[in-house]
Amino acid sequence: MPIRGLLFDFDGLIVDTETASRAGWEQLYREHGQELPFDRWALLVGTIGSPFDPMAHLEELVGEPLARDELNERRVSHELTLLEAEQLRPGIAEYLADAERLGLRKAIVSSSSRRWIESHLVRLERTVGWDAIVTADHDVERAKPRPTLYLEALALLGLGADEAIAFEDSPNGITAAKAAGLFCVGIPNSITADLGLEHADLVLDSLADLPLEDLIERAGERRGSGRDNDHREQRSA
Repeated sequence: MPIRGLLFDFDGLIVDTETASRAGWEQLYREHGQELPFDRWALLVGTIGSPFDPMAHLEELVGEPLARDELNERRVSHELTLLEAEQLRPGIAEYLADAERLGLRKAIVSSSSRRWIESHLVRLERTVGWDAIVTADHDVERAKPRPTLYLEALALLGLGADEAIAFEDSPNGITAAKAAGLFCVGIPNSITADLGLEHADLVLDSLADLPLEDLIERAGERRGSGRDNDHREQRSA
């Protein structure tokens, strides 16, 4: 089947919000003489409802309750300041323009809230051109790594899983896309580069490394080849 749609994760994929989010928590931990554990932080990336609660963990480390509301307000303010400088990640603008030219449908599929995503799209002047925006909106049962959001997006776009490509930056997101039957491209960022994206069908350092039409051709070749997941391709810059 020809590719007719592109499904993009948002946080860390379209815009690198992951770095600012982690930086906010790292600053909070260091103010209390502690270090944010990377292995436990990784459980939060690309999903909601993780068993790791960074505030509760910090309270355990310092051995006393903290002024959560005050600390969270300061942390969020720091994150938002960092986010103001974030633009589209490399290759995203070109992929969106090429998708428009090729008549492909485009959707955002995210475990975040629609309000969060729309606030960034407004800031970046990118509110127009999306055929669907599918979000978990704080519903843990719909969030990645479950395939629910991707299945909803495919239904809204009127596409089969073999007619679309998903783009993800995290293990949780890749798991969700693959469970929905999608060809998935992993694009790591500075936070997710060490988390292991090898279960994606293709891993690129950046979408700027491979033009969209070449990617579509490669996805078709990979699907037609019948190779199993042990033969996934790794591409580096």
